[in-house]
Amino acid sequence: MFLKNIRLIFPLCILFASGCGIPLLTQDDDALIPSDYTYMIGPGDSINIFVWGNPDISTSATVRPDGKITIPLAEDLLASGKTPSQLARIMEKELGKYVRDPQVVIMVNGFKGVYSQQVKIIGQLSGGSGGGSSSIGSSMGGSSIGGSSIGGSSMGMGGGGGMGSSKFTARALPYQRDMTLLDLMIQIGGLGQYADGNRASIIREINGESQQFGIRIDDLIDRADLSANVKILPGDILIIPEAFF
Repeated sequence: MFLKNIRLIFPLCILFASGCGIPLLTQDDDALIPSDYTYMIGPGDSINIFVWGNPDISTSATVRPDGKITIPLAEDLLASGKTPSQLARIMEKELGKYVRDPQVVIMVNGFKGVYSQQVKIIGQLSGGSGGGSSSIGSSMGGSSIGGSSIGGSSMGMGGGGGMGSSKFTARALPYQRDMTLLDLMIQIGGLGQYADGNRASIIREINGESQQFGIRIDDLIDRADLSANVKILPGDILIIPEAFF
């Protein structure tokens, strides 16, 4: 019986020691990163619309949660998922019904972007639930989301402050061209006290499939190992687990 248990446990130990088979993301992989990133407008973005020679219909608007905007002479135009130049061409077509040869320029403010391009971080982050973040707290009784209980337990999720103590926090940030892991750590304020940065991982979509890669945040920050400063891509999900004690 003892030998049988050893045979069962040994492969698990090998799997654990190898990081559960997750390949490590290195700077060698940066050469494969496409360089054609273009920002896409998303819900919550503020945009300024300038129509040359027509100040009466030049305006500003905030993209609604349904991804649409309304401007003078054109209602419910889909803005989410469009680049500023694409949206400008759509507006020119719509305004052309009323204005001769309109020339439209779109300027974006208050960047949020589409969800598919945002960089998301969840786990042991520094500072708990600050502005623009969500916190996930748990209790011994079980879990609940949004105040409702699941399986007789309780877990709350909320944005901003006011959650009290929480096990995990989450952030969503607009991607910036040439963003690196160090840039991301600076933006989120670093890791939490109990984070295991060298067991962190990135989930990245490659050719339509989600793949997971290990990263070395502790080596980057504690040991100043810049070889661990890998590139971040639009849509990356960074998971920072709690350390084993």
